[in-house]
Amino acid sequence: MSVNETERQLEYIELCKKEYQKACDAAGKRLSCHVVTFGCQMNARDSEKLAGILKEVGYELTEDENTADFVIFNTCTIRDNANQKLYGRLGSLYHRKKSNPDIKIALCGCMMQEPSVIELIRKKYKYVNLVFGTHNLFKFAELLYTMMESDSQIIDIWEKTDEIVEDLPVERKYSFKSGINIMYGCNNFCTYCIVPYVRGRERSREPKDIIREIEKLVADGVVEIMLLGQNVNSYGKNLENPVTFAELLQDIEKIEGLKRIRFMTSHPKDLSDELIETMKNSKKICKQLHLPIQSGSNEILKKMNRRYTKEHYLELVRKIKEAVPDIALTTDIIVGFPGETVEDVNETIDVVRKVGYDNAFTFIYSVRSGTPAGDMEQLDEAFVKEQFDRVLKAVQEEAAKKNGILSGKVEEVLVEDVNEHDSSMVTGRLSGGTVVHFPGGSELIGSFVNVRLNEAKGFYYLGERVD
Repeated sequence: MSVNETERQLEYIELCKKEYQKACDAAGKRLSCHVVTFGCQMNARDSEKLAGILKEVGYELTEDENTADFVIFNTCTIRDNANQKLYGRLGSLYHRKKSNPDIKIALCGCMMQEPSVIELIRKKYKYVNLVFGTHNLFKFAELLYTMMESDSQIIDIWEKTDEIVEDLPVERKYSFKSGINIMYGCNNFCTYCIVPYVRGRERSREPKDIIREIEKLVADGVVEIMLLGQNVNSYGKNLENPVTFAELLQDIEKIEGLKRIRFMTSHPKDLSDELIETMKNSKKICKQLHLPIQSGSNEILKKMNRRYTKEHYLELVRKIKEAVPDIALTTDIIVGFPGETVEDVNETIDVVRKVGYDNAFTFIYSVRSGTPAGDMEQLDEAFVKEQFDRVLKAVQEEAAKKNGILSGKVEEVLVEDVNEHDSSMVTGRLSGGTVVHFPGGSELIGSFVNVRLNEAKGFYYLGERVD
């Protein structure tokens, strides 16, 4: 961790406070901001950091993008539709900015690491005030100050970084749970994925810094943490004193007051027997594992550069289920990868049937320029849609078999919120991640409650509290 860089950014926060007050005085009101998050949970965690700095500066955080004086888009570029969504939102903001030039717009995140995107922003979206990427997000206070002082468009993109800067303000969405970055970047270079190019190579945080951050969060009321990384299973390999992910989990387990530990994402090629044993023996690691398969075809897995086989994956699942019989398994599946045949899709469906996933996130392959797969010959859209529907049907059929498996049982639920459709109910999650709704009030939020699961409704249960 760069202590000097942390102190430097805290100094910029103080400078921003003065500029913010001047802007408020000129506007005759307190200025508000809104952070829009696209993409993964790592992006969500980054947005909490942005919001924390903005709140420290003085901005009022608002959920209303249409009235905010400062709008930040934290972007994702894993699929093309995420890019198109952003351009649509920017088009809407253009009309607001035209009638009120004092509105500020900032863009950050993975999409900003693409040179073609930056070129387009320079040409077509000159009204955007600030643009930065994934590698220098920790410089946000400094960049914010520069934006406040300038009338020009500011674009600050780094190609890479070795810096890990923590201990800056964070505005958590939930008081009782939090994400924790344990590493940044990815070394896998799957041929369809742009993440290693926009997030950089793997950089692990020191275990002592992670433990210290979790201890502070627990002291502040957090009972559940989600350990975040593009591939948490390869955590610690690049540290001066290498540590395995399993060893890190064992240390986190010892933190008093912490009740639940989650993590994602796990790459099958790096999931060790040591990790499975740690999960088996843990009293805090949640009974849930997200283990992306992407394809069940060895031929396609090879083209994807996934570096495991269907047989290896199924053996991993066998070991995991043997060690943790009640585990909930979820996965990611891509349909329509270049060269994929009906026979390849049959192999994927075979894995879905054999594993019996609790849920699967199934996607149609999206071409990303700058990746090896982007240069391969693409498949016919109608064919891909037909194969996608076949896979989705298999996923839904297998998930349906799990529907109601816990009916009648009493399970521990961490209450997360008042139900958005019925204020007399609250919503929470089981250790395995399943959503539960039951009668209760807001005073239960953040607490663990025993709930009898009375009725299964697809991917959630209706229940009642049991004292």
